Amino acid sequence: MRVRQERAARPTHPIHDRHHRNCGRESPSRYAESMSRLDRITTVPDICHGQPTIRGLRYPVESLLELLASGMTIEQIIADHPDLEREDLLAALEFAALAAGGHRVVPLSAA
Repeated sequence: MRVRQERAARPTHPIHDRHHRNCGRESPSRYAESMSRLDRITTVPDICHGQPTIRGLRYPVESLLELLASGMTIEQIIADHPDLEREDLLAALEFAALAAGGHRVVPLSAA
């Protein structure tokens, strides 16, 4: 005897529903509604072998993301690296969010 299993009704939630409607397609981005910080990300061939860095300083975006991923707070990173600003770290996160979403991110200085 076969038993037909039905999926339980999924609770409705506006953000959850919007996410599922947009899976696999271009989704509206929250950051697009606010000011982008990507102008802080630069690529200069002579600095860090052309890796994306913050404001042309020798802080590769990848290294800052690793610090954040290790559990350091923005405040702790700024305390250790006083030439960085909160907006720099938010720019690194924005850069990573775009890259993780499958977008090709090219800093304007490299275009």
